[in-house]
Amino acid sequence: MILLCYGTRPEWIKIKPLINIFKDKIPFKILFTGQHEDIAGGWFDESLKIVNGKNRLDSIISSVSNQIDFSIVYSVLVQGDTATGFAVALSAFNHKISVIHLEAGLRTYDLEHPYPEEGYRQMISRITDTHLCPTNTAKNNLLHDNVGGDIHVVGNTVLDNLVGIDSSYSDEVIVTIHRRENHYIIDKWMKELDNLDENITVICHPNPAVQNAVGKLKNVNVIDPLPHNEMIKKIANCKFLITDSGGLQEEGSFFNKRIIICRKTTERPEVLEHHGILCDSPEKLKNIVEGLNKNYIIDKPCPFGDGKSSEKILNILKNKYYKELK
Repeated sequence: MILLCYGTRPEWIKIKPLINIFKDKIPFKILFTGQHEDIAGGWFDESLKIVNGKNRLDSIISSVSNQIDFSIVYSVLVQGDTATGFAVALSAFNHKISVIHLEAGLRTYDLEHPYPEEGYRQMISRITDTHLCPTNTAKNNLLHDNVGGDIHVVGNTVLDNLVGIDSSYSDEVIVTIHRRENHYIIDKWMKELDNLDENITVICHPNPAVQNAVGKLKNVNVIDPLPHNEMIKKIANCKFLITDSGGLQEEGSFFNKRIIICRKTTERPEVLEHHGILCDSPEKLKNIVEGLNKNYIIDKPCPFGDGKSSEKILNILKNKYYKELK
């Protein structure tokens, strides 16, 4: 039995294609940890309750460790770089349960950017048995780190959700800024957005720091978080994206959108070849937007896969864990 684990909306979006293809093919259960109970969505067989203490990240890790049940589980699958992913992987390791890491091998090698995700991702890699990498760059990072376990390049499952969706260009610029390392300058980002001569729509994250800053905007459209299918339509038909999100770098690339990445670095360096532009400070945003306006339409291959990752992962896991089901 594989335990598929998620605690946030991005994690759910990236394991959902696996759930769809695993049905009737390999045994699994779904665990929701409750990390982002308000926006996660999705469905599950079991759920946990986060017991809050002095530090939210500590609370997630301790709550998962104290509540997760491995009684009929032979392996766990965790996604990405969240506190949920690290907590489940660590608890599985403590119980000598095999760890499967989806979206393995991404790196900045800077523990402050993104924080705490870079640290979690590196630590998960050290206790993983099966690494499912989105790109060859991610695979090479794991080889460089000399981790154990099997390493496979499968693409990114987030793209499996996008196959068959049409795209076009409008004048709407989609913005999401919410990452922890941007909280201390979130007001500066919003001020720069307010001064852009663009049709901007900001998707407001529920984090209080983000909501407070977004509430001061005067010249842009602000909307609440959208269901994933509606958000995808926005991405598929926008002019370009301004974001600090990892997932939007992948989804935007699939739809051939240019992406201004509001971070000092990205663990997805492949995006910088054609689709992405790093903007490491709010003061640089206006000039980058003005330059991008002259060349925002592109037609380049998505560096994160072809939308068939789930099929590849199914075959890998059947061969490793469930040969008798062939």
